[in-house]
Amino acid sequence: MVPRVGALKLKPQLFCGSERAMGPGKADLLDAIAVHGSISAAGRALGMSYRYTWLQVDGMNRCFAGKLVEATPGGRGGGAVVTDYGRLVLTAYRELEAALMQTASDHPRLAELETMMRDAPLPQGGDER
Repeated sequence: MVPRVGALKLKPQLFCGSERAMGPGKADLLDAIAVHGSISAAGRALGMSYRYTWLQVDGMNRCFAGKLVEATPGGRGGGAVVTDYGRLVLTAYRELEAALMQTASDHPRLAELETMMRDAPLPQGGDER
C-alpha cells in the first residue's frame, strides 16, 4: 500500500539503471514472502499473477548486491525466504519511506496546497469556479 500524508501520496522508487529496483509494491511483496514462505503464495495474497510475481523477485535479486529472496524449487519442501540481506534492504527502504512521510507531513507547503483544494472533485463537466 502506498502511504499518504493527507492529500499527498508518496511513492519512493529506487532505480538500478532503467529498472525499478525497489518501491512500495516490491517492499510489500518482500513482506508477503516473509509471511507466506512462498513467492507464488505471496503473489496470490497481493493479487499478482504468478509470472509478474516471479519477474519482480528476479528484478530485485538482479538489482541488489546480494539476493533479497532465496527460492527452492516448488512442490513438497519448496518455498522462498527473504534473506538476511533482503531484510536489511527492506528495513532501510521502510525507514526511508517513513522519513519522507515525516518530512512531507511537516512541510508548510503541503498544508498550504491542501487549503487550496476542494474536499472532493466537481462532477465531470462541472465548470463551477
